[in-house]
Amino acid sequence: MALCKGRIASGFMALPTTHSQRTPVFHSRHYAPQMQQQNHPDRPIGYGAFGVVWSVTDPRNGKRVALKKMPKVFQNITSSRRAYRELRMLCTLKHDNVISAIDIVHPGHIDLFHEIYVVSELMQSDLHKIIVSPQPLTADHVKVFLYQILRGLKYLDSAKILHRDIKPGNLLVNSNCLLKICDFGLARLEEPDESVIMTQEVVTQYYRSPELLTGSTHYTQAVDIWSVGCIFAELLSRKILFQAQSPVQQLNQIIDLLGTPCLEDLSKAGSSEGATKYILQRPHKPPALASLYNLSNQATHEAVHLLCRMLVFNPNKRISCIDALSHPYLDEGRLRFHTCMCKCCQTTPAGRQYVSDFEPVNPARFDDSYEYNLNDISSIKESLYKYVLEHQGNSVPLCINMASPSFKSFQRSGVAPQPDKMESPQLC
Repeated sequence: MALCKGRIASGFMALPTTHSQRTPVFHSRHYAPQMQQQNHPDRPIGYGAFGVVWSVTDPRNGKRVALKKMPKVFQNITSSRRAYRELRMLCTLKHDNVISAIDIVHPGHIDLFHEIYVVSELMQSDLHKIIVSPQPLTADHVKVFLYQILRGLKYLDSAKILHRDIKPGNLLVNSNCLLKICDFGLARLEEPDESVIMTQEVVTQYYRSPELLTGSTHYTQAVDIWSVGCIFAELLSRKILFQAQSPVQQLNQIIDLLGTPCLEDLSKAGSSEGATKYILQRPHKPPALASLYNLSNQATHEAVHLLCRMLVFNPNKRISCIDALSHPYLDEGRLRFHTCMCKCCQTTPAGRQYVSDFEPVNPARFDDSYEYNLNDISSIKESLYKYVLEHQGNSVPLCINMASPSFKSFQRSGVAPQPDKMESPQLC
């Protein structure tokens, strides 16, 4: 596949006419030939419900980057809105633990604008691959990973963003253990009006909170904290905590661990009448939280205490992201991250200079005012096209070389093969 650098002529990107299987994703006659060579072929590294991701080379600097294809963007108004929202979030959010867009591939003429290609930093693996691998995970690994997840989530919370699909596969990791939250395909802003109905078709089932499983039509950022709790337990045990075949069985497993919720907790979770009736008709279950100590020898008192604060049926009683970051279990993770991993603190001849705020927030709510007048696919497409062009900046524009054999493979990408094994994550 080739992403090309070229000039815009009459709204179209100029493309080279000859290619080979090893033609880099980016190509330009304005660059020296050695810039057009690559040591690693373009290859798929991940996929999801809303896109496919490849590892490619940016010819402007020779660096490997991630290229995400968002297909069938304008298939319906829901997919159009979600794609536009995800793209704006990727371009707006700037945080060490949140993935962001480096560039957007030039779409060409608006009549040919059917897909979006986003360039972002290339990460080496994700938390799911690390958890299921034979690579050792120490208590320090767990702490520094959990700290970064919550640090990134606090930033999203401050922008009033619900991610709604926090899971190990959406937590990208490098060999130095730097972690970034990715995939905002299901993200949205929090809804203060409780009368507004929100979709329940969010979050991968294993990480879905009780309020979503019991039919709540309105929920908060607490759904993301529940997901983090499930991931925390998975990091400790290297096994999925609630792994059921159906949503009902998923709910049953949660109740088996937490115990039968009281009427007040069911009410605060927004449980539907049918779900409430089903739960109360089941045999009463006492809490079995002590079993969490059996997750592994890393399940210390502090670890289980924090985990129990996350895995709470009533979302109003579930620990907040800010309070979770203040838990003593994460003190070592915070220290390690800011001692040798973060970009906010600096190492000087006089020693490490630490910032005053270890967990910065977004100064303002994410601006969704652009959505107000977008009521049909045509208006969304026109606005999105204009947004992409405005975000080309002064850099050399990039475009897809559709004649490249690699691109044709990219177009057919579905389930991606596993990438090469990443080296065991190292802590400094």
